[in-house]
Parts: sequence; C-alpha cells; structure tokens
Amino acid sequence: MKVVLKNQKLETIPCDALIVNLFEGTKTLTGATAAIDNVLNGLLKKVIKEEEFKGKLSSTLVIRAGGKSKTKKVIVIGLGEKGKLNLDAMRKAYASGLRAAHREKAKTICTVLHGTGSGKVKAKDAAQAIAEISNLALYKFNKYKSKDKTSKNSEVKTVIIAETNKTNKKDAQEGITLGNATSKAQILARDLVTEPPLAATPTRLANVARKIAKENKLKIKVLNKSQCQKLKMGAFLAVAQGSDEPPQFIEIKYTPKKRAKKHVAIVGKGITFDSGGLSLKPASAMEDMKMDMSGAAAVLGTMSVIKDIKPDVAVTMIVATCENMPSGKAYRPGDVVRAMNGKTIEVFNTDAEGRVTLADSLSYAAKQKPDEIIDLATLTGACVVALGDAAAGVMTNNQKLADKIIKAGNEAGERMWQLPLYDEYRDQIKSDIADMINTGSKGKAGAQNGAVLLEHFVSDIPWVHIDIAGPAWISKENPFGPKGPTGIGVRTLINYLKNYA
Repeated sequence: MKVVLKNQKLETIPCDALIVNLFEGTKTLTGATAAIDNVLNGLLKKVIKEEEFKGKLSSTLVIRAGGKSKTKKVIVIGLGEKGKLNLDAMRKAYASGLRAAHREKAKTICTVLHGTGSGKVKAKDAAQAIAEISNLALYKFNKYKSKDKTSKNSEVKTVIIAETNKTNKKDAQEGITLGNATSKAQILARDLVTEPPLAATPTRLANVARKIAKENKLKIKVLNKSQCQKLKMGAFLAVAQGSDEPPQFIEIKYTPKKRAKKHVAIVGKGITFDSGGLSLKPASAMEDMKMDMSGAAAVLGTMSVIKDIKPDVAVTMIVATCENMPSGKAYRPGDVVRAMNGKTIEVFNTDAEGRVTLADSLSYAAKQKPDEIIDLATLTGACVVALGDAAAGVMTNNQKLADKIIKAGNEAGERMWQLPLYDEYRDQIKSDIADMINTGSKGKAGAQNGAVLLEHFVSDIPWVHIDIAGPAWISKENPFGPKGPTGIGVRTLINYLKNYA
C-alpha cells in the first residue's frame, strides 16, 4: 500500500472514500468536515442529524456522495470527547474509518491529519500513525491460500493525506516516512511468526537474517552447533538437542556513520516451535506455539529497516534460535546445564526453555560490553495471566532505562507495564545442586521468576526484559491489525532507538 502526502485541499482530490471526523457532542461542523459538507450542499450535516451520529470514539458513518464531490463516499469517524483526544484515541478512530472504507471496497482513500487542528495531536505523530495503521490494520497472510482474484480487487491501494498547512507539511512527510518504515518492519515480524513451523525453522531465520544484513549493509555472524559448543553455550544447546533441526546463533551489528553515542544490544527469544519438550504441553496449548519466536521476529524486523531509521547508536542484535522438541536426545527434568558465563541451571521443567536459551544469548551480549541490553521474549504464561494481551510486562535492573522503554512503548501504541523484581523472587529460584532452577514456586510470580533467572546473565549492565507473551498473539482485532500475531516490540524498539537511546 502507498501512503502519500498531497499539498491539496481534501475536497479537490479524487478518491473512492474520503475520511473526515467529528468530535462527540459537536453541533457545528468545522475544518475539512465543514469544507466537504459545503461541497455536498449540507448533505453531511443532514445525514449526521438524521442518523443521530454522535461522534463517539471509533464510531463511523458512511455517506454516499454526489454532486460536485470528487469522492464516491464520505466516511465520518468519531473522535470522542474533544478534551480526551490523544494519539491513542486518534489511532482507534482512524483505524475504524480505514476498515469502513475497506468494507466499502475503496481502493483509493483520502484523509486528513486527524486531531491536529483543534485537537492535541502533533502533525508528525498523526502522519506516522496513519501510515502505520494504513499498512497494518488490514494485514493479511495469504501465502498458503488458493489464489482469489476477487480479493485483490477489494484491497486498498493508496492512502492520500491532504495537508495544505506549510508548518505541518514537513513534519507530516517525516511521519509518513517513519510510519512506512516501521510498518514494513512489523509486517516482516508478523510474516515470520505466521509462517508454519515447518517453514520458519532456525535455518530459515538465519537465512532471513543474512538477507537483512545484505540489504542494510550490516555485519552478520551465524554460528552453527559446533561453533556454539566451542563458546560453551551449554544452556542453549541443551534445549536444541531434542530436535533434528540444527540450532543457529545469529548476530547482526549496525554502526552509525558518525561516532555512536551508545551501544545497545537487542536480544530476541527464538524458539521456532515449542512443544514443551519432555514436559510436553497439552495439545490445545501447542496450537499457536509457532509464535514462541516473536521476540526474534521483533528484533529481526527492527534490523530490517535500520538503514531507514538511522539511529545514532550502535546496535547489536542477537537471536539464539532452535526448536524445543521431545525425543530420545532431549534434555530432561533433573538435568543441570552450564551457560557460557559459567553459571549452572537445574532444569525442573523443560517447558521453561526460553530462559535457558536466553541465558546464553544474554551472556554473549554481555561479553560485547554494550551500554545496555534489551530482551524481548514470549517467556511466561504467568505474564499473560497478569496482564492479558493488552500489555507487555517490563522487568529491569535499571529504573531509568525501564522508564525510557515504557515511555517509548506507550508512545508507539505498545503498552508496557512494569513488574517488580523483589529479593523474594530471587530466593524462589535457588537450587540445591546448581546456581539456580529454571522455574520458581508453583503459582507464584511466574513472570518474575523468569526475569530473575535472566538477571544472572547480564552482568551489571543496565538491562530491561520485556515479556511479550500476552500481546504477541491477540484474540481479536485492534487498531493495528487483525487477531493473531502482532509483531509487538518493533514499534517500541524503533521509537526507543531513534528518540531515547
């Protein structure tokens, strides 16, 4: 889909559907809505009154246009109460309008920077949000479906943002450019997670990483099993040994042209399929376990557009990817594994494998001596219980870093909520025969039990762990897309690397 900016009045642009807005409780039409109403000889005002359209947030009203109008249909979206309008509300409102236009089979949509007039939304933010949602809200993965010629004919091809304000135009173009890049990265992440595990193997992820590195002119290193053995990655390899698929350890490095202000390591959990291992999951809990590499997908997606976003910090991306499968070779409950930093983990449950693989990922990252480490992982069902799919859990050893990550996530429309790491949680993972166990007390602070284990492998480097188990896969659509894999973490990382790191 193309999202473009035009220095033209909304009413003069030919399109299939035109999206304007209305605040809740507004009796007098203003701005672009009033301009379109004038072209239509008062039709908008008349239909709004007849249909008792109140302008409630995300509500829509579709009106068939005519007369001098250059559009076939006008879609009025509700912005809700004027005093409560913010970027998040604007996203919800625009997404509802976009979906309404799609239902009306519009191929070309024209819209404005909603909320930038009498609202509180900045032009750059509004433009970025429109570009992101235009590309993400109608996301489909049809690779494995029989070809349907009619479906392509009903797709939205172009979204035009009309803006004549000289002050807003430059900011809006910057927002569109960034929004297009961010959504491209997030679509890649969604595609990787949506692929069946038969296709999205560790080898496939490594090949995707090589392509990303080539396109962005980045340094890449992919370690095979024997190379990981030489580095003494006993934890990662223990999880991998139950599968016939060879493990892959992926490192991609980005260095800005100017002197880097900081070095950030981003680490993604990369379990391409999680059966639970010998601690086998029930069948119903295994159905969507191809999504256990959502963290890896997010960091790979971020690196895929790193040349476009051009952060002024050096970035090292790390993914240890494998399958967690049951077999005669699989690691067992009761085993003790040693990570590359020398610390040992007693395995109580082979289904708590993500933290075991991340032990080596984080140890490797810490050896690079970055200024900070951020990991993203679908780590615990406990975090889903705590926060549902509405927010990711954040845990940290550095409050300043966590505050910036949470702010970056919330601004990007990816909610974050911090969970504490008390000493009591650290006591819960003590082992009688090793340095730690890979589970904590049953039914007690499961998300934090995972985090305090990871904490052992980051040295004293500022670190944030983002548990994305809930929002990585949603059960119903949201403004950014349909149910299923979301690609969460991409927008947060891009916003953080560009604006806060």
